Amino acid sequence: MNSNTMITRQLVDDEQRIEQTARLFGIHFPLRLEPAVYALAGKLSPDYNGGYWEFYTLSNGGFYMAPYADQDFQVICHNGYAGDLSADALGITVCLYAYSHLSFSDIAGFAETCAQQYHWLREYMLDHPEAQSILAAID
Repeated sequence: MNSNTMITRQLVDDEQRIEQTARLFGIHFPLRLEPAVYALAGKLSPDYNGGYWEFYTLSNGGFYMAPYADQDFQVICHNGYAGDLSADALGITVCLYAYSHLSFSDIAGFAETCAQQYHWLREYMLDHPEAQSILAAID
């Protein structure tokens, strides 16, 4: 993708969620990625207590999920970052954490997929209104 091209996102329709995640991650989405994202959200935000998540595909090939919520979430990271993030920014943050962690999986194809997804999502995130806060949280 050209660095001057704006990366866009598209909401995945409810009826396409299983097909979309299976295409991108196979069986590893419900077994590894999805539980990792939910667990990380709980670890990073004392305000997070479960709920429905929306799924998004990115025009550069990326994917992320974010809580369906109108509230901001307090986030406290081990790297010293503490602040409030929108639901969308929290989703991006925890997906970046999960992709980074899972890119070291011993399942080669899945690890490579997570590494690529990390880079695609990070590229999209750089144009996000909360990019500086997300960068501080993932540093």
